[in-house]
Amino acid sequence: MNDPVFHSAPAPLAIREIAALVGGTIAEGADAGCLVSGLATLEEAGPSDLAFMDGARHVPDLQRCRAGACLVAERFAGHVPQGTAAIVVAKPYAAFVALARHLYPDALRPGSVFGQPGVTAGAMVHPRARLEADVTVDPGAVIGPEAEIGTGTVIGAGAVIGPGVRIGRDCSIGAGVSLMHALLGDRVILHPGARIGQDGFGYLGGAGGHAKVPQIRRVILQDDVEIGAGTTIDRGGLRDTVIGEGSKIDNLVQIAHNVVIGRHCVVVSQTGIAGSATLGDFVVLGGQVGVIGHVRIGDGARIAATSNVKDDVPPGVEWGGSPARPMREWFREVMAIQRLGRGEKPWGGRQEAREGE
Repeated sequence: MNDPVFHSAPAPLAIREIAALVGGTIAEGADAGCLVSGLATLEEAGPSDLAFMDGARHVPDLQRCRAGACLVAERFAGHVPQGTAAIVVAKPYAAFVALARHLYPDALRPGSVFGQPGVTAGAMVHPRARLEADVTVDPGAVIGPEAEIGTGTVIGAGAVIGPGVRIGRDCSIGAGVSLMHALLGDRVILHPGARIGQDGFGYLGGAGGHAKVPQIRRVILQDDVEIGAGTTIDRGGLRDTVIGEGSKIDNLVQIAHNVVIGRHCVVVSQTGIAGSATLGDFVVLGGQVGVIGHVRIGDGARIAATSNVKDDVPPGVEWGGSPARPMREWFREVMAIQRLGRGEKPWGGRQEAREGE
């Protein structure tokens, strides 16, 4: 059985071409005409590969590497072994990412599973749906009445696009996505299995049971938003659920009704954001963060992984812990508990032995 290759190999590039693309300088003595045809880690790179090195702890790996070329900061260029061309750049990883994006543009968003342009046989598109030119719809996808889809968008196999949904241009809707009561801007990416626009979780409790509260608003995903596989975003109850321009949501995240997330935020896997919480611009939530309802997190705030946010968070701060609080305060408390566990005073030194010990 042949080993499948899922991303087509790019045309080989000369080291001088790579340096020009990333704004780097080739170290003296390197063969600028040597060709590179792949990308790899320092540990795995061979003579036809390009690697990068970023950080002093990787110096031993750099010294042993066999790559044809390596992107490296100037202060580490002397550690590049003979036979590997050093391309000196200010930020090696950023240069590596820029080059990878140039070489593998098809890896930046999910494409058609079936690989056939246009509306394929087996897709079900309602006659009242409106599709611009150059829309791809894979087999098994369902597009409801009054839905509108912009040019260049790909609808994956088995995806369900509900009535009246608006999808902008050059979007990627992955296989098995369900998309209801939603408005999407341009270049939005929904990875496979994402669930967008279903009911928010709203009930009025009483002696007779739980009465369902109608969820009558929408989900709005602005331009360049990316939503991970298996993530769920509930539609709003009395205000729209909004994900701002350029925000990136990881896999397996729950975003409840009425949540508003600002521009260019990052929300990492297994995070849960309860109803009506508001995040400003450039907020970062680490993995498994919990945010209770109606909390406000200010612009640029960063919340450490596994923290639980129960209070409003000021702009630009770093918080952590459960409940979340300023990072230094959290670290001091953790260290005090560790000292207590060792039988020391929380502020240092040993406690006096208790009677009978």
